[in-house]
Amino acid sequence: MSLTIEQIAEEALSLPSEARALLADRLVESLDPLEDGYIRQLWVAEARTRRDDVRNGLVKTIPGQEVLDRVRKSVTR
Repeated sequence: MSLTIEQIAEEALSLPSEARALLADRLVESLDPLEDGYIRQLWVAEARTRRDDVRNGLVKTIPGQEVLDRVRKSVTR
């Protein structure tokens, strides 16, 4: 019996956090190194888009300390 990607994802998401992290690492490591350049290009394009959005006032930035405080607060709930 062959599982669909959706079924595999559903099973993977039901794993504990540590197991999901290990699985994610293994999946990333299995990617074709030739695709790495393409993926890097996509990230550079995304970074430039985000930079331009900030420079053009299309998004509101949040100071780093405020972000860290929010994350800490949400994790300790």
